Amino acid sequence: MKYRVPDGEAMRSLGRELAGVFTAGDLVILSGGLGAGKTTLVQGIGAGLGVRGQVASPTFIISRVHEPTASGPALVHVDAYRLGSLVELDHLDLDASADEAVTVVEWGEGKAEALAEGHALITIDRPRGALAEGEDPAAGARTVTITTTGDAWNGRSWPLEGWTA
Repeated sequence: MKYRVPDGEAMRSLGRELAGVFTAGDLVILSGGLGAGKTTLVQGIGAGLGVRGQVASPTFIISRVHEPTASGPALVHVDAYRLGSLVELDHLDLDASADEAVTVVEWGEGKAEALAEGHALITIDRPRGALAEGEDPAAGARTVTITTTGDAWNGRSWPLEGWTA
């Protein structure tokens, strides 16, 4: 699945819609360069899941758990940028809450796949180039590509109409 996302607010909106597809136990791996919109997408996912607290980049604390405000799953938000391997990621003991949460790992490609039997890989491609003076780095269209592996993702309904590739 491939979607064109015009700006940061649309990225949050896509995240809110994706939250309706995710269930407790899901592993979502985000890939994309600096400023691609990974954390912005997770903010939308958190809003869609109805979790507590502000979703912000966990770069320095590595992992943050956002508890649900209602009966839905928690959100475990991980930034694996500074982690060198699955071993370091495993030390975070993410599997302790994996069954009750949607676990989203930024910079997790090549590191987090073993955390679950299957996962969704969301790749965000942002066009490169110099920003014009005063241009917001969060502005600009991105292409979001979603691929899934594992039986848990079979038969999911992706209600993402209105997004164009």
